[in-house]
Amino acid sequence: MVAVERVESLAKSGIISIPKEYIRPKEELESINDVFLEEKKEDGPQVPTIDLKNIESDDEKIRENCIEELKKASLDWGVMHLINHGIPADLMERVKKAGEEFFSLSVEEKEKYANDQATGKIQGYGSKLANNASGQLEWEDYFFHLAYPEEKRDLSIWPKTPSDYIEATSEYAKCLRLLATKVFKALSVGLGLEPDRLEKEVGGLEELLLQMKINYYPKCPQPELALGVEAHTDVSALTFILHNMVPGLQLFYEGKWVTAKCVPDSIVMHIGDTLEILSNGKYKSILHRGLVNKEKVRISWAVFCEPPKDKIVLKPLPEMVSVSG
Repeated sequence: MVAVERVESLAKSGIISIPKEYIRPKEELESINDVFLEEKKEDGPQVPTIDLKNIESDDEKIRENCIEELKKASLDWGVMHLINHGIPADLMERVKKAGEEFFSLSVEEKEKYANDQATGKIQGYGSKLANNASGQLEWEDYFFHLAYPEEKRDLSIWPKTPSDYIEATSEYAKCLRLLATKVFKALSVGLGLEPDRLEKEVGGLEELLLQMKINYYPKCPQPELALGVEAHTDVSALTFILHNMVPGLQLFYEGKWVTAKCVPDSIVMHIGDTLEILSNGKYKSILHRGLVNKEKVRISWAVFCEPPKDKIVLKPLPEMVSVSG
């Protein structure tokens, strides 16, 4: 296995300038600004906040209004802050605390969980390898593993320290799975489909995979030159994200990068490429990236809800393709 330099080790080594592999191309640098100033901006478009309190209301009108708001944000942005999502705040705190404690272990200790991308062992502790054409690297380390369904997990890869990691993460994955069903139903209805249609298309209760990726972005001595994660869309159906209330997420909306605000007790939700394809482009999978900063470590917990690659052939649903199209 090839030894990979961890970004955390680099950040703690006392460097004042970052290695050239981390410096973004000139055309990208023009759009990278101070994330704390960016987050404070009140002018221009803002990522919508969607209240899910009434998503299963017995009152049809109230329920329809909630579904309409979710639909509107999915058609326009493809990303939103979810509030009143039904996941207990104390459980979210446990998940975050466990992840923070894992990343506070020494790099040597974390290396016991190292993945090995060269041999196809993608679960575990890792850093981005230079596999893009420019050979560029991202300013982050991560921990990646399958979190749900339970029978498909490999707990031998999960952190043993802290002791609450397995229990908190397992409980959180179960709650997210229920939330995903509610969202899939609402988004199906929003397209004029049967409520269970989208979930069936992505594997249903048995097959849908929930992949957990904890992204760890160390402090960066030259944040104006680097990115924590480069611009991309998610291949998932849905992605749910927690973070440690340090800003960094940016969305490419109407030709400009918009910085997401930190909304307490919320979960960020992305529509992924899978739903964009199934809906024939109606629901949007938005281009996004992560900024870094000098002052604070940023951590995010992303759970990608995705169909098993070997079982699902993705194409627009017939109902979404007009006869003229």
